[in-house]
Amino acid sequence: MTAMEIMDGRSESGGYKLDVSRGGHNGRVSSEWFSRPDDEKYLSLSELYASVKSRAKRSRTRTVESATIRVEAHRDDPEKLALILPDADAPIAPTHWSFGQLASLVGAPAAYMRQLPAPLAGINLQYGLTNHRAEQVKTLETEDGRTELRAVTGPDYGRIYDHELVSAVQRIAGDGVGDTRWKVPGVLDWSTGIYNPMVDVTKDTTTLYASDRDVFLLLVDDMNPIEAGTLPDGSPDLFFRGFYCWNSEVGAKTLGIASFYLRAVYQNRNLWGVEDFQEISIRHSKYAANRFAHEAAPALANFADSSPQPFIQGIRAARERIVARSDEDRADFLRKRGFSKAESGKIVETVLAEEGRPPESVFDFVQGITAVARSKPQQDARLTMETRAKKLLELAA
Repeated sequence: MTAMEIMDGRSESGGYKLDVSRGGHNGRVSSEWFSRPDDEKYLSLSELYASVKSRAKRSRTRTVESATIRVEAHRDDPEKLALILPDADAPIAPTHWSFGQLASLVGAPAAYMRQLPAPLAGINLQYGLTNHRAEQVKTLETEDGRTELRAVTGPDYGRIYDHELVSAVQRIAGDGVGDTRWKVPGVLDWSTGIYNPMVDVTKDTTTLYASDRDVFLLLVDDMNPIEAGTLPDGSPDLFFRGFYCWNSEVGAKTLGIASFYLRAVYQNRNLWGVEDFQEISIRHSKYAANRFAHEAAPALANFADSSPQPFIQGIRAARERIVARSDEDRADFLRKRGFSKAESGKIVETVLAEEGRPPESVFDFVQGITAVARSKPQQDARLTMETRAKKLLELAA
């Protein structure tokens, strides 16, 4: 069935009927959506890019001797602390984040230092900077009404600016609102199981975020569903392609890109029915910019332009590969892959409840494993089990 034939077979509401009980669950985007205030949410990639690019234009970076930094604090203002850097025109105020970085560099506990009056905190910081073994630090300063110190890192920190990542995404996604196949996702109606890809991009639905310390965005190709087999009722099992990426130019996190296939995105931006999750990350080390140019950006472009056929064929191969005909076969298959007797029982019971029959194919077992994984309250345990399911699916392809 072609993508056009699938689109012609939409439900009366104009969306797609999906089975999100299959595959994995990913709450990373939902965490971002939940924690971001409105001023960190953007309605298009051009709006996001303009914000982070403008910030970069107002910034400067330099490497200085730590011993030459002077800490200035006023007794009449116990909350105010600033740094005087070599050749600086005026004192520079550290942000909450850069103060923590500075404290960490000199070996002081940031949480405790923030509780001290500025003069006392200043004395401790000054001592640490004067005796700092690394000798040099790299600063990122931004002029925004007043000069702020946004980041303090080691001299070999390889900065990748947030606007560089957004620009790489723009090259494949345009504005991210439907002018290309990649867009802010639609919404799943949980009560009906209908996924509507056509929703207005608002502060409540957007998946484009940036703060003073990071950028994060999710885009999906949800107007072009992919069929990879059928559901028990004979209807197509539909997937969409998606990716999210993140970065911090001030050292709060690595740069990373995750690509995957998914069945739906809920209103709270939880990802459901996730399959074939792939992730790469780049630490901001000395050669980070080169790695971004030669690894991350091309990987993103390749995924955007790639054919879904390998994924479809892998799913179909897993559906067709029968590995168990009896209860003894099922127990043996799971035992050899490290599952306990209790876990094996839950996996088999889950497939029986969802499919109306016990697991037989590799795909059946993968779906049972990921379903049991979703019930794990601890994230580490859930991810471990989902990883085992992913490896099982890869072996079948």
